[in-house]
Amino acid sequence: MMLILRWLVMTAAVAVAAYVVPGVAVKGFFTALMVALFLGVMNVLIKPVLILITLPINILTLGLFTFVINALLVLAVSAVVKGFEVNGFWAAILFSIILSVVNFILSHLVAK
Repeated sequence: MMLILRWLVMTAAVAVAAYVVPGVAVKGFFTALMVALFLGVMNVLIKPVLILITLPINILTLGLFTFVINALLVLAVSAVVKGFEVNGFWAAILFSIILSVVNFILSHLVAK
């Protein structure tokens, strides 16, 4: 039950972030569900490997290279999920930042 609730919170965060960030479009609720699912899977499976591979540059940039990794994951999801469009690298970075903030806020609201 908790997994489904977290998935719905992430879906709402995707919808809010897509609404706020210019250059990002989500066609509908089902598309937002799929984006949340694919982002979650990529964050669990691929992101740790990418962070481990890029650890030296991540240390040199004091962790700021993680934003680049997040943007690349968002761009990869936009290539896979039809109806989710991200126009450019900077839109992907802004989307990932807004998504993280909104997901954090909604997760804390739902937890109470």
